[in-house]
Amino acid sequence: MCLVIPKEYKNSLSVIETQQAIKDLKDFFENRLGEMLKLTRVSSPLFVLPETGTNDNLNGVETPVSFEVPYLHKDAEIVHSLAKWKRMALKKYGFPVGRGLYTDMNAIRKDEELDNLHSLYVDQWDWELVIAKEDRTIDTLKEVVRDLFEVFKETEEHVHEIYPEVGCELPEEITFITSQELLDMYPHLTPKEREDAIVKEKKAVFLMQIGKTLSDGKKHDGRSPDYDDWDLNGDILFYNSVLDQAIELSSMGIRVDEDALERQLKAAGCEDRKELDYHKALLAGKLPYTIGGGIGQSRICMFFLNKAHIGEVQVGIWPEKMIEECSEAGIELL
Repeated sequence: MCLVIPKEYKNSLSVIETQQAIKDLKDFFENRLGEMLKLTRVSSPLFVLPETGTNDNLNGVETPVSFEVPYLHKDAEIVHSLAKWKRMALKKYGFPVGRGLYTDMNAIRKDEELDNLHSLYVDQWDWELVIAKEDRTIDTLKEVVRDLFEVFKETEEHVHEIYPEVGCELPEEITFITSQELLDMYPHLTPKEREDAIVKEKKAVFLMQIGKTLSDGKKHDGRSPDYDDWDLNGDILFYNSVLDQAIELSSMGIRVDEDALERQLKAAGCEDRKELDYHKALLAGKLPYTIGGGIGQSRICMFFLNKAHIGEVQVGIWPEKMIEECSEAGIELL
């Protein structure tokens, strides 16, 4: 656990004002997200059966919360994310190229290390858009990122109009850089330190190609091999001036096609997954080509409302010592 206590932290909104601001912010962002990317809101699962292969394996070491379903004589898993489920839903609902879906995703990640940005509960907008195979390109990825950044910019302006005490900090444009280029710039820093360094300079960055092994023999960060194409993915990072560090607001990418799935499963030593329902359908060419990602709801509230801790915008469970230290600094955890 690494808790950051900002010096002379001042909470510009009361608890009640924060609750209203959260609703205003979420409603605006959700509507603009759907309009900008031509997405339809759909319902989504809280839990899935593991044999379907639709749960997200994250870095491969996190254990999902599971429970027995006596009626089925099977165990179900709370989702980690909906990266793979969404692609199957697009096919099931018959979405055409250029249209997509989004949903409220709620998850439990019990292995998270609790700090200012991480809690046991994950709430995000999961979205997925159907694209043509020939549009599986860097140019397509950047175009969608720029559209998303425009939604972030509009949301910032909307919040500032309602709550003038909350300032505007985003630049006019988002900067694109690959994880290898970032390593070349800061070879002596850790991945997290490299992210902090680049966002302090650029303020808004899309860090691309995460999951690949870099020139130093390491990965910038882990990515499951069966949803993002590691050559066509990335994270949206903003500079959080309250914490003086990077905050990741979205992980996204163009999804694997048949070739990329084969290649990445082999690289990750996960070829046994090819026997799961999702992977069989993808390898057989039965799923649409897509781009998609998740956008952290609590994190965008943290960022746009200038909060120091995610516990100020979502109810959670925290260590007593963390609660005490936050309270002494004027950080009121819900």
